[in-house]
Amino acid sequence: MKTIAFTIDGFEFREERSRSILEVALEKGIYIPHLCYHEDLKPAPACRLCLVEVNGRLMTACNTMVREGMRIKTETDVIDQTRRLIVELLLVNHERNCLECNQSTLCKLQKAANYIGVDEKRLARLRADRHAKPIDRSNPFFDFNPNKCVLCGICVRTCDEIAAVHAIDFANRGFSTQISTFDDNRFVDSRCATCGECLMRCPTGALTIKEKRGISKEVETICPYCGCGCGLFLGIRGNRIISVRGNHDNPVNEGQLCVKGRFGLTFPNHPDRLRTPLIRKNGRLEPTSWDEALALAGSRLKEFRGDQFALLASAKCTNEENYVLQKFTRAVMGTNNIDHCARL
Repeated sequence: MKTIAFTIDGFEFREERSRSILEVALEKGIYIPHLCYHEDLKPAPACRLCLVEVNGRLMTACNTMVREGMRIKTETDVIDQTRRLIVELLLVNHERNCLECNQSTLCKLQKAANYIGVDEKRLARLRADRHAKPIDRSNPFFDFNPNKCVLCGICVRTCDEIAAVHAIDFANRGFSTQISTFDDNRFVDSRCATCGECLMRCPTGALTIKEKRGISKEVETICPYCGCGCGLFLGIRGNRIISVRGNHDNPVNEGQLCVKGRFGLTFPNHPDRLRTPLIRKNGRLEPTSWDEALALAGSRLKEFRGDQFALLASAKCTNEENYVLQKFTRAVMGTNNIDHCARL
């Protein structure tokens, strides 16, 4: 098979197919600063941070495909000056409370600024009067801080290309440009499906989970809710589930999750979760053994055979468990009064 030969910073590489310069460079361990690029989305050269020199011309690496004989340079004086100015302009009115930010150490703007180097004196000359915009905390699972937004557009493209909800877009023009829902409503009042896909891709701390904590390990598993079988990585700390992210290698969901899969797995550690069977005695629910609880349930079920009985199955059960439940309802209890929460 014919390969494409090209050089990056003097090192020769060969590829079997044409891919973007940025994609190839990152795969080869060559860091090119970038903000608006994400491997799950179509390239949209908005931030201009990924500028490289190709055969003497400046081009954006995220949407320029490698070609035979290309001589690519990722570092020159012109590139360094251009990137530095871009980062400085982004940081001029950007909130600087990095230690308090949920995205600290994960922020791509922070990484780019550290890589390029930022002169605080130059920033002081550029810094203008900043008018803080209100933070949208209306959604029960995440916050939107427009003061940390760099208008990369990743959240907009994610909502359009992946979630296909179209809940957010660019609003206004010039210095007043911002990410907004329709009619500038709060997220909770918009058509946002709270899938969290934009949160997972936001390069800064503009979109963050409300309570984010560090994890000690990750465990690969399957979402317990519906029968789709979406792959998950659960972030564990102690014996608690701290975070959830989709498994990109799972062929079912390819890393995507719905609101239940991403934010609905806190119930194992909920303080109100039952940990032992309860039986009502003298008007109060008292802890008891499984043997006593099952014996009581069996004796009472005999009194309600037929249409007096109804069963509500749960999406937290497996498909096999739900099959047994409906079989028990129809064959043993003699009724078709059965429903499932996933039907709603």
